[in-house]
Amino acid sequence: CPASPAAPLAFTMLQLTRVYMGNSMFWGNASLNGQLSHLLEGNNVTQVLPLEPADAWARRQDVVTTYLRNFRQLVQLFNKERPTKFTQHLCCHLGCRLYANGTARSFYEVTLNRTAFLSFHVPNATWERRWPGELPVAAFAQEELMKYPTTTRDLQYFLNTTCVSILQAQSARTGPWRGRGWGQGQGGVARVSPPPLSPLAGKVSGRSRTPLVLGLVLGSLVLLGMALGIFLCTGGSC
Repeated sequence: CPASPAAPLAFTMLQLTRVYMGNSMFWGNASLNGQLSHLLEGNNVTQVLPLEPADAWARRQDVVTTYLRNFRQLVQLFNKERPTKFTQHLCCHLGCRLYANGTARSFYEVTLNRTAFLSFHVPNATWERRWPGELPVAAFAQEELMKYPTTTRDLQYFLNTTCVSILQAQSARTGPWRGRGWGQGQGGVARVSPPPLSPLAGKVSGRSRTPLVLGLVLGSLVLLGMALGIFLCTGGSC
């Protein structure tokens, strides 16, 4: 039997945010080819693998800590304007994969309460709605995220260039690999199967569910995910 093709190298980042009555809690991690490389717990960000020198890593930590603080303050501000009494769980999953033939694929997915919400189409730098059915918040969030270079062109550059450069550097150090495999989705963009669908925590209708609040919080979360990605880069322009 012919040998199976080598699985791709992968650098993936996962960031979870729990928002409840103006309070925000953070968890997350990053892995390089299946091995834990970074860990986020609350405001503490740890580099598990020595991908960056101590001085460079200290600067990354400061950037992420500042962003987490700003994000928390922004959520508190929104809650004062439009209080919410139910919990929202937001998840960002992003990264890239480098194949043995030199090709690479990147992805960025957002879920809301364990339901697919938005995804970033990397080749065109566009956000796409994934929510099953019509939801004004999804349309609003998509529109907001398409307005800014940080959440379109800059994000595309990070996923296509900075993220891939990490894997290319790893490949140069280790040579041919046999990594862990991940599935691929349609349109040439790597996809991760979402967790099982679960009911929304709270009612879709009502003042507390307005696009103004959730859409802006989601936009901030995507920027947060961007920051968590940027601090991981080991080369290229961030």
